[in-house]
Amino acid sequence: MSIHSGGNNTSRSNVEDEYDTDVSGIIDNPKRFSLESLDQPVDSDSSHEVVKYRPSPLPVKHYDADTTEPVSCGIQTLDELLSWKQSVANPFNVTAVPLAEREPALRSCSRRTLVSHDMMGGYLDDRFVQGTEAEAPYAFYHWQYIDIFNYFTHNLVTIPPAVWTNAAHKHGVLVLGTFITEWTDGAVTCEAFLKEDLYQKVADKLVQVSHYYGFDGWLINIENTLSEVAVKYTPVFLRYLTDQMHERIPGSMVLWYDSVIETGELKWQNELNQSNRVFFNACDGFFTNYNWTAQNLEWMTANNHTHGRQADIYVGVDVFGRGEVVGGMFETNKALEIIRKYNFSAAIFAPGWVYETQDKTEFRHNQDKFWDLLKNSLYIHRPSVPLPFISSFCQGFGNAVHWKGKWETNRKWFNLSAQEMQPWYYREELGGLGWVRSRGCPEDAWNGASSLLLDGLIPASHTSPVCARIFSLHVPLASKTLVSMVYKSLSHVTVSLELRMTHTGDFPEEHSHHMKLTSISPALLDEEDESVQQLTHLHGNLDTGWTVRFWKLDFLGFILKEVLVNIQPVGEPCDTSFSCRLGEIAFLDLARQQTAPEKVQDFRIYDTVWLRGAGSSPGSPDCCLYLNATLSWEYPTDLVRHFKVYYRQLGGPNPRMSAGQLVVVGRAYSKLFRITELPVLEPPGLLELLVEPITRKASPLPESCWARRTVSYADTECKNC
Repeated sequence: MSIHSGGNNTSRSNVEDEYDTDVSGIIDNPKRFSLESLDQPVDSDSSHEVVKYRPSPLPVKHYDADTTEPVSCGIQTLDELLSWKQSVANPFNVTAVPLAEREPALRSCSRRTLVSHDMMGGYLDDRFVQGTEAEAPYAFYHWQYIDIFNYFTHNLVTIPPAVWTNAAHKHGVLVLGTFITEWTDGAVTCEAFLKEDLYQKVADKLVQVSHYYGFDGWLINIENTLSEVAVKYTPVFLRYLTDQMHERIPGSMVLWYDSVIETGELKWQNELNQSNRVFFNACDGFFTNYNWTAQNLEWMTANNHTHGRQADIYVGVDVFGRGEVVGGMFETNKALEIIRKYNFSAAIFAPGWVYETQDKTEFRHNQDKFWDLLKNSLYIHRPSVPLPFISSFCQGFGNAVHWKGKWETNRKWFNLSAQEMQPWYYREELGGLGWVRSRGCPEDAWNGASSLLLDGLIPASHTSPVCARIFSLHVPLASKTLVSMVYKSLSHVTVSLELRMTHTGDFPEEHSHHMKLTSISPALLDEEDESVQQLTHLHGNLDTGWTVRFWKLDFLGFILKEVLVNIQPVGEPCDTSFSCRLGEIAFLDLARQQTAPEKVQDFRIYDTVWLRGAGSSPGSPDCCLYLNATLSWEYPTDLVRHFKVYYRQLGGPNPRMSAGQLVVVGRAYSKLFRITELPVLEPPGLLELLVEPITRKASPLPESCWARRTVSYADTECKNC
């Protein structure tokens, strides 16, 4: 999208698509590759592989040429879009998380907030579907403030990376891809498809792409002049695309960007008016250009051009502040205040400004500062979350990966699919010199890469506990709900839990912002309680300094709305600095803890690639053989937080070698994982690959429920295999 200063939950099996078995693409680099299939019968627990070296047929469009790591990408040309088939799509980029329900529903929101993520051409660290090592990545974690997320690049068709869709969907936020044409090439593309015999085919492909990858709609951005014929078919194309999206993906959305007008002239209006309303009438919403003034908004309101659809007009705000715009940068709040005064929705363009232009080592501080300045003009929504609900506050990036308070890996990483339900991040004044702050902290974590750090100053005059907001949610409680909290208190304060809830059906959804909440402070369970005894051991050895506390709720028919932590100084009143680190909060249905565990099914290994480093020779001491392979399996994803993939070497050239220890290869956030550059012993060898579901229940699955397969490999055919 240019800046101008001149003024699902339906089944994918329903997608109609042709299947093409031709998969092309040669990896051209100094390393040597071999691809063989371990596509053994699914009821087998072992397979054999012959190590060979030849060019890999894995398509370079979807796999990194050096490592065979799966990557996200867009579609560059009209021919590529029209020839798109599910059989040549990227299965790794399919979202693993369905769009969560939310309260209030988007359709009932009178003022919405859209974020359009435009950063440095797109497909940066976020293109790595399984995450990547990243020194200082950009991430978004203020999801409760926004309703729609648009991933924007200047590709003809921008397919949002699955890591973004996964994170947004957990929080009930719609995700839109982008269809854009620009300049002379864009005009040629539009003349080619905006005609009677082709616009439907283009729209059908956009529907298929969105449906297959699991995102929720499109921003249509035509930024070039259109001929008389092309502009005639533009609203027809928009209406057909919108209708087909609604039919295939309920709740989906198609938006139009303020660019060309009904004559075909490229002329940004900075408002909805008679010149561009024909496009607005053909789709779900209108995204204005950025050079508006208060007079534009007042005129739209006074002249009733909205036709009762004021919430569908998204007034654009360029965070970079380019051109004659209101606000921008750390004064973006000025634009939001004016937009809300006239009761319009807002489209915040390029909030990655805080990353691109500021000190990247201070990213979290600047990100929190930016959104804190906007919060008074934003409207929260509550994700609807079933039990069990667990969050370790992981933001999807950090300096290490933790599990139960200990390092699992020790390196900088980024993977938004790992982002868990995000809490509130804020700073509030307590009166006098007192204050309380909530922020993500990568210095220590219980699970993932970050914890939630609550710190501040409680003045002596503040006699009541400091109430720190943690979550706004919509969680129907069970007849017996167990609550656990893992935390570290780093100062002389007491920490207790406060919950706010309402009874089912007390208020219709459209009046939810007026609901009266009942506040309770549940009694802490004694360590001798049977429920505590059953679950305490599951948190492992707590010699890392973490404390675990439990509470039991008996509130059938109630819905949890807010989670808070109360902090109170110990001893005589005085000005008290405090610091409390939350590692995890969990709400568990005690009855469901006793259900029989599911077993991983249909474990398969395929698309194997053997690799050696450039310049290595088989006999050299530093020579290393690497295994690359795709693993897939079946398991109900709504039951898991993630999967752990393990490897163990069982044998090698030395027949006396004992079996090695289990080594964590990585975490998978879908039922698909690609092992890349796994060092293995020289052939002949025997190894084992395993997949463990980390469930949302408190108890771990027994190994009998894991996926497990042994793989033998040799540099010659094995006649007995």
